[in-house]
Amino acid sequence: MGRVWRQCLRECWQLAWMRNAVVIVLLVLSVLGWFDWKPTPAIAAPTSPQVTHLTLWQGVNPPPNRDVLQKLVDRFNQTHMDIQVDSIYVGQPDEQMPKILAAVVGNSAPDMLWFAPMITGQLVELDAIRPLEQWLDQSPLREQIAPTLFETMELENHLWSIPFGTNNVGIFYRPSLFQAAGITKLPQTWEELRQVAQTLTRDTDGDRRLDQHGILLPLGKGEWTVFNWLPFMWSGGGELTEAGQANPATVNLANSGAIAALQLWRDLLDDGSAVLSLPERGYELDGFLAGKVAMQLSGPWTLGQLQATGVDFGVIPIPTEARRATASGGENLFFFKSTPEREQAALTFAEYVLSEEFQTQWALGTGYLPTNLKARQNPTYQQFVSQQPAVSVFLEQAPYGRSRPIFFGYNRVSEQLGRAIEAVLLGKGTPETALTEAQRRLSLIFH
Repeated sequence: MGRVWRQCLRECWQLAWMRNAVVIVLLVLSVLGWFDWKPTPAIAAPTSPQVTHLTLWQGVNPPPNRDVLQKLVDRFNQTHMDIQVDSIYVGQPDEQMPKILAAVVGNSAPDMLWFAPMITGQLVELDAIRPLEQWLDQSPLREQIAPTLFETMELENHLWSIPFGTNNVGIFYRPSLFQAAGITKLPQTWEELRQVAQTLTRDTDGDRRLDQHGILLPLGKGEWTVFNWLPFMWSGGGELTEAGQANPATVNLANSGAIAALQLWRDLLDDGSAVLSLPERGYELDGFLAGKVAMQLSGPWTLGQLQATGVDFGVIPIPTEARRATASGGENLFFFKSTPEREQAALTFAEYVLSEEFQTQWALGTGYLPTNLKARQNPTYQQFVSQQPAVSVFLEQAPYGRSRPIFFGYNRVSEQLGRAIEAVLLGKGTPETALTEAQRRLSLIFH
């Protein structure tokens, strides 16, 4: 034990001696002026720019279109180091609605939302978004937006969103089936559509049973059916609301144009020249691709799918009764209330979305029509159009496009219209009685 203590004392004395020696040397050097010691200042770490992270909720489909969007978002992020956008797929419209409403009520809404403009009324009622006209009026991009799209942006004299992409409804047809039936002139009126559909309804294999029909009509009371039927109502001279009356209480479902449009669809069925889709599946193209139906309502979003199959196809504008018309589709971009910094960053992304560059690439990649007028004249896009004659039809129809009403409660209007359309297509009443009953139900809801 004594040996251990002696060893510890010896090591402690050596350490103390060394420490004192160092102090003495430093004092001597300082006195002689040889060593002017100062603490070494800490080197400041380089500061990175403040980055604002934004979330974008979207339901872009089919998946290849989501890939196009992600590439465009990546391009924005690479050129805006202070703003980074995270694009998040949150499902189709029916799946999104509960999430959106819960997020708004729970103060956890995304910064931006890609959605059909009919949601505008609900978001305004919830005080979730701000008007955009002051910002847009100061931007040169305002003049580049296709004029017909402002109808999708406006409610109660305010602009609440910007158009992300647009499309409209036309009639796809199989040229080879038209040629086989001896049809050389495409239908331009309702009566010509009815005649052509009858001619295209044939027994092609000689077994005395019809195996080809003129047109497929969408069965169901969902929004898809309503969206495809509305062009005929507008073409027949009908209006759901009076001019300037963005109020569901003023809706008139049983207007003369609506009755005439629904009668046309019923006539096509009574002629035997139309067949109905499976319930709520009117967007499926199986019968069209197989040559079982010669015409089908759809839009430019199906161009990629059709081109991939290699079948022949063309597009006919919606035939006219009282006037030219089609239904404008597509989605708008909404901006939720947050902080001034986040809102300003979101508007920077909005400028990118409205730009000629973005709209050109979005249209080339997805088949949507550009919302930017300069993009429609872009040489690359014009070359694309020259190679895709079907796109030209949708572009020519665009000025006649009509938006579905933008007000709180449109979903109730659509539901009642869908019920009336389905009832008539299934032979459960005349157009007038079905629409009158739909109006009665609607009046009980809003009065």
